[in-house]
Amino acid sequence: MFLNEQVEIYAAQHSSEESEVLKKLNRETHAKVLRPRMLSGHMQGKFLEMISTLMQPEIILEIGTYTGYSAICLAKGLKPGGKLHTIDHNPELEDFTRQFFDRAGISSHIEYHIGEALDVLPKLQGPFDMAFIDADKENYITYYEQIMEKLRPGGLILADNVLWSGKVLTEKAAGDDPEAHALREFNQYVQDDNRVENLMLAFRDGLSMIRKI
Repeated sequence: MFLNEQVEIYAAQHSSEESEVLKKLNRETHAKVLRPRMLSGHMQGKFLEMISTLMQPEIILEIGTYTGYSAICLAKGLKPGGKLHTIDHNPELEDFTRQFFDRAGISSHIEYHIGEALDVLPKLQGPFDMAFIDADKENYITYYEQIMEKLRPGGLILADNVLWSGKVLTEKAAGDDPEAHALREFNQYVQDDNRVENLMLAFRDGLSMIRKI
C-alpha cells in the first residue's frame, strides 16, 4: 500500500516463493471465502516464517486464524515438538482450515481453538515465545496485556494492520472509523510501554514488532 506497485512486484519476484500448499490456500481463500484480503499472503507470510525460523520458538500464540495461512508460516519455525495455539471465533472456517493444516503436515503441532480470544486466552499456559495478533482491532490492547503476562522475557509480539491504510496518522484521518481510533490508541500504548522495545514496519498494512525486555 505504501510502495509503488511495480516495486512490490519486484520485491515479490526476488523473494522465495510460496510453497505449493500456500499457493493453493491463497487461491481457494480468494475463490471460496469472504474477505480474502484478511489473508496474510506471500510477502507477509514469508516474513512471519523467517522471524519464526530465526527465533525457533517452542510455543507460539496466534489470535486470528482466518484460513490458516499465517499459522502455517509461523509453524515452520517451531522447535521439534513445539506447539502453535491459534484462536478464531468463526467455526464455519474450521473444516476448510484444518484440511490445509493437514496438507502442510503441521496438524500435530497445532492447537486450534474456536471461540472468543478473550475467553480462550486465560485458559492457555505460557510462557509464550512468540505471538501474532491479527484480530478485532478494538481489543488489541486487551490482547496485548493478556499476552504480556505469559510472554517470556525476550519474547516477541507481532501486531498486524497497525497502519490501517494510513487512517492512524491523525485523528482527522481516523474520522468515524472505530478500528482506526483503536489502533491509534494501541500504537501509542505500545510506544509508551517501558517493558518493551518496538519497531513499526511500513510493510503491507503496517506490522509492529514488540520485544519484551
